[in-house]
Amino acid sequence: MDKKVLIFSTAYHPFIGGAEVAVKEITDRLSRKASDGEAEFQFDMITARMNRGLSKFEKVGNVNVFRVGWGLGFLDKFSLPFLGYFKAKKLHGRNNYDLTWSIMASQASIAASFFKKKFPAVKLVLTLQEGDEEEHFKRYVFGNDILYKILIRPWHLLIFKNADRTTAISEYLKKRAVKNGVKDAVEIVPNGADIGLFSREYPEDELTELKKELGKGPDDKFIITTSRLVKKNAVDDLIKSLIVLGGYFKILVVGDGPDMKKLRKLAKEIGAEKRVFFLGRVNYEDVPKYLKISDIFVRPSLSEGMGNSFIEAMAAGIPVIGTPVGGIVDFIKNGETGLFCDVKSPKSIADKVMILVQNKSLSDRMVVSAKKMVVEKYDWNLVAQKMKNALSTD
Repeated sequence: MDKKVLIFSTAYHPFIGGAEVAVKEITDRLSRKASDGEAEFQFDMITARMNRGLSKFEKVGNVNVFRVGWGLGFLDKFSLPFLGYFKAKKLHGRNNYDLTWSIMASQASIAASFFKKKFPAVKLVLTLQEGDEEEHFKRYVFGNDILYKILIRPWHLLIFKNADRTTAISEYLKKRAVKNGVKDAVEIVPNGADIGLFSREYPEDELTELKKELGKGPDDKFIITTSRLVKKNAVDDLIKSLIVLGGYFKILVVGDGPDMKKLRKLAKEIGAEKRVFFLGRVNYEDVPKYLKISDIFVRPSLSEGMGNSFIEAMAAGIPVIGTPVGGIVDFIKNGETGLFCDVKSPKSIADKVMILVQNKSLSDRMVVSAKKMVVEKYDWNLVAQKMKNALSTD
């Protein structure tokens, strides 16, 4: 008999980050019907609406998505703990859930905690996916430490105290869970990559055409970053590295976010507006094509829960450069599967880029090692099986 799971997630498709990709990849696999025609899991989700153009109900993949709120981003997020709880209570009366699954310790997790208090027999699984430091919550109280400790911190800790089981996508987040008082052992279930999608080979003429569209000359080197354009991903440091790097280096920025305008302005200020291509949000299925025409992947993160984009770049077969922060250290082994650059150092980024360009044998060795690691540890099929075990435990 299938297990009914109610997911709590502050954001979901079409708002896509690493956590949202992970939930879809896992639920797609765990909802597939077995040979007897029965699926092992049925998934419903409660999330914030955040855009008036989005319907209050939609089926995304194998998940029934219930959006609450008025379609007003900030307001919907902060009403989610209450609206989400009442919606969950109503749905539970109809569906009698076996389990709840909270994605990240955020606004949705407060709703999950309220639900747990009301229905203690329903097991609660928490998955830590966040990439920001916990201190980022202070922005909601204008950086005031006292207000943070009174108004934010107690609510943030609720989910850690109420979770029956906790998983984390990295050692870094596992330590955070322990520090915040989880009751039992924390299991690491990393995010992964769609190996088939990201390692696929494209017809040469298709890649040539894309290079032509982007103006890639025979001597040009493309550095790519696939990132939300937010402070923690430090795309500004990557752009500043062009001050040091020669004119044949160009940057592809795949993704959007609140820092887009600021980053465009920066590129113009340093005279690199014709060397930085802001591609915006690219269809997920098309991302591998942009990786394939690129020479190096760089994300000089200030903080990182894990970093799906690194794993995807490794699967696509290009060398990666990152910073030794957060969960990145789980999969980048310096000189083996990638290179580390210093945090907040455009010059260090440029230095590491030049090492890869000038030492092709090192670059090739790292690509082979990284791809092998991804296939063995980060295939979504393997990850989904681990998550299945976490969700199946009574």
